[in-house]
Amino acid sequence: MFNNDDLSSLRWSERESWTEVIDQTLLPHALVWAPLETLADYCHAIASMQVRGAPLIGITAAFGLARAMAEDPSDENLRRARATLLATRPTAVNLGWSLQQVADAVAVLPPAQRAAAALEKARALRAADVASCEQIGEQGLPLLRARAKGGRLNVMTHCNAGWLAAVKWGTALAPVYKAHAAGLDVHVWVSETRPRNQGTNLTGWELQRAGVPFTVVVDSSCGSLLRNGQVDCVIVGSDRTAANGDVCNKVGTYLKALAARAAGVPFYVALPASTVDWHCATGDDIPIEERGASEVLSIAGLDNASNLRHVSLAAAETTAYNPSFDITPAELVTGLVTEHGVFSASCEGLEPLKNVTGPV
Repeated sequence: MFNNDDLSSLRWSERESWTEVIDQTLLPHALVWAPLETLADYCHAIASMQVRGAPLIGITAAFGLARAMAEDPSDENLRRARATLLATRPTAVNLGWSLQQVADAVAVLPPAQRAAAALEKARALRAADVASCEQIGEQGLPLLRARAKGGRLNVMTHCNAGWLAAVKWGTALAPVYKAHAAGLDVHVWVSETRPRNQGTNLTGWELQRAGVPFTVVVDSSCGSLLRNGQVDCVIVGSDRTAANGDVCNKVGTYLKALAARAAGVPFYVALPASTVDWHCATGDDIPIEERGASEVLSIAGLDNASNLRHVSLAAAETTAYNPSFDITPAELVTGLVTEHGVFSASCEGLEPLKNVTGPV
């Protein structure tokens, strides 16, 4: 299902030297490719959530830094462009990780060689993301097989951690896609994921295109689904995972982890090794992005004439608190599924992964 570049959230044209991304703010109603031509375009795409998901944010930023080097390869512009991109979203660790990878590749070179080297590194990171996400799928497939027990496998997820959140495959959905391809009768409970509805708008859109059975449910119904035995496992992504195994993911993840623990249902987190922040001791050290109140107080959708409309949900002058992420403590995580294997969510459990990848 992932043999062509159409099923990719970010594509690069060698001939025309441009990057295009799917404008995810328009999904599921319209599939529009947005060209990114300047550093400002890349920053806007990340900050406005045209692109989102920790892996994709990182890859987009890498191409953005390469674009900046093509415009001005000086040391000053390298520092300025890197800082500008880093400021777009504070929580996802892949953003800083990817920028560091590109900066390290070009800082030792003379300015005349930096643009080509930065682009080469960005493209390599894109290819590596595709490979690592597919391996996450392979590592997670046995976990889903073990829960299937010969019948329908009901998986619950939260937010979007499919190929729209990466380049291809995704993280949490990669094992689901592998299970579906392997012939397992897999069904996904897709929580709507208020306030931006990434579950409804993005995960549902992805699964529908892939032919994977799914049902959208309101966030507040997930606890009862777990309690009633209608969920075999929960699998989510991560925007940053601390060295002790605490997981930062879309707000609402913590509540699902609590409900899964109470119901005795495994709770897995799928992530590339680059999402582990070895310098972050615990989840308490992770900065939580707070977004505007309008995301909570309004909603976008199609009206009866198929026109996209924004509708207010609350009375005028209503205030709202809108944290984008929450922290799920390591003790609630059954396992961390990475491209290098499945690891326990603890300092000791992650030590083998640290030995493989090394701290950034």
